[in-house]
Amino acid sequence: MPLYLIIRLRGEADIHPDIEKTLNLLRLKRKYAASLYHSSLPGIEGMLRKVQDWATWGEINRETLIELLKKRGRIRGDKPLTDEWVVQNLGLYGGIPELADKLLAGELHYHKLEDKGVKPFFRLHPPRGGFKKTIKRHFTNQGELGYRGEAINDLVIRML
Repeated sequence: MPLYLIIRLRGEADIHPDIEKTLNLLRLKRKYAASLYHSSLPGIEGMLRKVQDWATWGEINRETLIELLKKRGRIRGDKPLTDEWVVQNLGLYGGIPELADKLLAGELHYHKLEDKGVKPFFRLHPPRGGFKKTIKRHFTNQGELGYRGEAINDLVIRML
């Protein structure tokens, strides 16, 4: 059961209201926003199919997830997510690496940590070095959109 990292790559111009609603449900309200969801959640595959012309997604690995949580994880008040905060508020004594392991194992869902004060999305930079291909095509057709599998890790490292 892989953990998907979903990144919105396109802005708000000429967007159909149904697609905009789906992006909002995925907590991708602006360009270069990212969120984490398990592939086992009901309806996630259909939502991803619907937004495939506006976002990209793939399976995130442990090292990239730890970097993402350390550099871009936020709590209420726009403060950074730290090991100390994770130990105090979530009771995970291993800190961010243990949080990453539980997320990958499916024991925790990142979007459900919003009740505890964790922001359910990440704000990323545009990728360093730019996009390698055109944004408006799918990844399988020499583009950037849609499903990209393990290649999402290279993209998110350049966006941190």
